Amino acid sequence: MLDIFEKAALAAGKIILDIYRAGPDYRLKADCTPVTEADERAEAIILAALAAHCPDIPVIAEESVAAGRVPEIAHRAFILVDPLDGTKEFIGGRNDFTVNIALIEQGSPVLGVVYAPALGVAYCGGPEGACKLEIADDLSGATRRPIHARPAASPPVAVASRTHGNAETDAYLKQSGAAEICCIGSSLKFCLLAEGKADLYPRFSRTMEWDTAAGDAVLRAAGGMTLELDGLPLRYGKTGQSEDADFANPSFIARGIVG
Repeated sequence: MLDIFEKAALAAGKIILDIYRAGPDYRLKADCTPVTEADERAEAIILAALAAHCPDIPVIAEESVAAGRVPEIAHRAFILVDPLDGTKEFIGGRNDFTVNIALIEQGSPVLGVVYAPALGVAYCGGPEGACKLEIADDLSGATRRPIHARPAASPPVAVASRTHGNAETDAYLKQSGAAEICCIGSSLKFCLLAEGKADLYPRFSRTMEWDTAAGDAVLRAAGGMTLELDGLPLRYGKTGQSEDADFANPSFIARGIVG
């Protein structure tokens, strides 16, 4: 299944890059977040691949949810898809946007692929561990190497959102004593923890499950963890929430190896 995810992400990334290089247009959705042709075409490619290879597993995909297409997932494994995470980076001409596909079982992300097409890298995570791929320009091949989260440095190196910071995040980072703070878009923040380049990713502004699941899967496969503020692992499949929308995440702290 991880191979299916990887091939689907690469195919989606090709379309995304074509639109990126041509200069994307965008419009605002009902929640005032931007969406582009790249989001929609990439999601269509991924959904077609998943329907062909995993027809019995329901898929929760960002643009489909926005259109009101939400399959039943209660008591089932399901797939989360964000066809273009970091749309603001994509529109702004930056290169830190990603394609994200993850499998959720019993509330936990157990497989995940994060592909950054403009950077030519991808990250995969599953039961056998995590790896980083260097992708050839023509997608003809990739070199792979295993990656591992590192024991927390003292003082830690932190990653944070470039466009979604807030006072609570700033206060936490100050309290952490972080020696360096790298601001970057999309799910790549999880991947920097997974490959041992950073130690800490606090998030106190809103995210949705499709934003985090694939990166979280890679991080967990690399030995790290994403925790809610009560210290329990971040859970997926959150529907019927009284205080927020379906699939909305609470605040969380992602870390490399603790202890």
